[in-house]
Amino acid sequence: MTAVATREQIVAAADRLFYHRGYEHTSFADIAGAVGLSRGNFYYHFKSKDAILDAVIEVRLADTRRTLEQWEAEAPTPAGRIMRYVEIVLTNRADIQHYGCPVGTLTTELAKLEHAMHGQAGRLFALFRGWLREQFVQLGQAERADELAMHVLAFSQGVAVMANALRDEAFIRREVDRMRDWVSTYER
Repeated sequence: MTAVATREQIVAAADRLFYHRGYEHTSFADIAGAVGLSRGNFYYHFKSKDAILDAVIEVRLADTRRTLEQWEAEAPTPAGRIMRYVEIVLTNRADIQHYGCPVGTLTTELAKLEHAMHGQAGRLFALFRGWLREQFVQLGQAERADELAMHVLAFSQGVAVMANALRDEAFIRREVDRMRDWVSTYER
């Protein structure tokens, strides 16, 4: 296996473990074990857990950009693209019910730890916020675009928290339907 492929495996394993266990509760040994590497070989690729966290955030940002591009290609209208965002809580409901939102849980944990990379992780929300804001601008809501974008972000985070706490799929479906109805009021 190439060094690049090994590094990608490490980042993928760390991403999964940070999401399932939390950043603080995931050790180098956990990540190395998930990939099947010795500690020495592991340290060749990453010198610190923060370096792994930085790589995980960069991969999440790249994946999010690709997702947003895909939604733009698949949904012909801004309202349709916003609907795609709204529906991620439904699409990912099994993981969300067990682990919460991957972005929300990471940023919350890093904030509690007063971790230096909290701002870096917040770039994930900023990416969604900017994209949603642009969709509302295209819907003719330029003056309120940021406020509306934040409303959609708050919706997704609130549903994710409650879904994780209650593990109630009917609740998720109900809230997604309500948000779909709300978004449809902005269609031209």
